[in-house]
Parts: sequence; C-alpha cells; structure tokens
Amino acid sequence: MKTNTQPLIFRTDIGPLCANCAVHKALDNHNDIQSWSIDAEDKDCVLRIVSDTLTPTMIIEIINQLGHQCHELS
Repeated sequence: MKTNTQPLIFRTDIGPLCANCAVHKALDNHNDIQSWSIDAEDKDCVLRIVSDTLTPTMIIEIINQLGHQCHELS
C-alpha cells in the first residue's frame, strides 16, 4: 500500500481548540488519521490531515457532521 506522505489540506471555520472539543476528540480517535493539525491563527483555519485511506470527501463529511464548514484547498 502506498503511503500518503502529503497532508490533505482544508479551509475550515474551526477556531482554537481545547483537548475536550468534539473535533479534537474525533480526529485524535479516528483510526485512519495518522496526524492532523489546525492553524487557528490563519484566516482560513487551515486543517491538515495525513491519512493513507481517507479521501478529501470523507474528511469533509467528518468535519461537517461535527457542525463545521470544511472545503478542500488545492
């Protein structure tokens, strides 16, 4: 299986997170996410996710289900 070493990058409306926030918990506990980060200081609140199996559409669905907007950046 080929490893996706490039992060998938998204524009979101996710602000600063705490350890108990739903987004933080969902991303930390998702078995298919190797690493993730959110730059809440960037105007686009950029979310970066590294995963071998998740597609951009799947990630957008996860974030949208948590009540946030998420759009892939190219």
